Amino acid sequence: MAKRTRLIEGTWNCTSCDTRNIPARHRNCPNCNNPREETGQESEFEFGEEQSVTDEKALSAAAAGADWFCDYCGASNRGDTPLCRHCRAERSSTSRALSAEPDPDAAPPPEPEFPRAPKSSRRWLYLVLLLPCFGGGLFSFWGSRTHGVTGQVVSTEWTRTVQRESFQRVSQTGWRDGLSTTAPRMPVNGQGERPGVENIRDCTRRQRGTRQVADGTERVCEDKTRRVQCGTEEKCTRQKLGNGYMKEVCDDVPKYCDESYEDCHTRTRYRTEPVYDVSCTYDTYAWTDMGPPARASGNDSAPRWPELRVGAVDRLRHEEKYLVRIEYQDGGVKRHELEPRNESEFLSWKKGQSVSLQVSNLGSVSNVTQGEAAR
Repeated sequence: MAKRTRLIEGTWNCTSCDTRNIPARHRNCPNCNNPREETGQESEFEFGEEQSVTDEKALSAAAAGADWFCDYCGASNRGDTPLCRHCRAERSSTSRALSAEPDPDAAPPPEPEFPRAPKSSRRWLYLVLLLPCFGGGLFSFWGSRTHGVTGQVVSTEWTRTVQRESFQRVSQTGWRDGLSTTAPRMPVNGQGERPGVENIRDCTRRQRGTRQVADGTERVCEDKTRRVQCGTEEKCTRQKLGNGYMKEVCDDVPKYCDESYEDCHTRTRYRTEPVYDVSCTYDTYAWTDMGPPARASGNDSAPRWPELRVGAVDRLRHEEKYLVRIEYQDGGVKRHELEPRNESEFLSWKKGQSVSLQVSNLGSVSNVTQGEAAR
């Protein structure tokens, strides 16, 4: 891949006679002899017709460095001349020069070290960055703060349910390899039972599941895309030299395109086969709900269980739920509900009893303390 370098000559426009597209090699307007100056944008070159420069005079001017402007007459001069070509004044340290762009072939300059901002500026920057976090943390802190309020128990409620279960003979099905005849044992006072397995019968062969079985191989292909080189392309970089000329460096670099292809491989092929086993019907015993449950409820302070008669092979399943409702003032009438875990906790709450609550600024109740009961 060959590297190609060429010089391109720009053009400028005379502001005295309005002559346009004057080649950069002319430092004076060929029409009115006005010297090219920095004022009037005369030294802002245009690179429209990009013809390569090959003659020695132009090459020498391009290699002279960035133009400088005389402090006395304002005329432009070659970068390698110490005296103004127009008024013969010497170039001084204050003479302005056209800026040249970095050479594309040169190594990149080191990163500049910028002075750190003053401490006061950094403090403001930190404050701006931390403000959202500080605001969120402040809101969370405010929301978690609690304050005490006084409330009152306005009602209590209890519900008790009793379900009668009986150890009854039932028919079930199971896989033959998991069944063995065992005698049942009846419960005594609702416990100590054993279901047992009896009268195994009606055994039939039926599907129990499936399994995967190897069945040869198969070729599997997947469409994919990859990047491949598909020739070369010209890539050019340009550098303005600050004197009406531009340096262009071009390289032939690899060009890459997307290519579709099939990614294929061989893998084991599987088929699904049914798995059969022997299923049988058998007799056993199981706890069975007998009828709907009996329910009792109330809002007094004397919870009681509904009564049910039980037989020798019966048992009772008990469930209970308690609720205490509290009202308090905190920017309006608010309510809070407690669910005591058992009867003794429930009985400690009385209607009309005063209550102390800890309430957060966001309205959640974190603690409830009983006060004196109403008389």
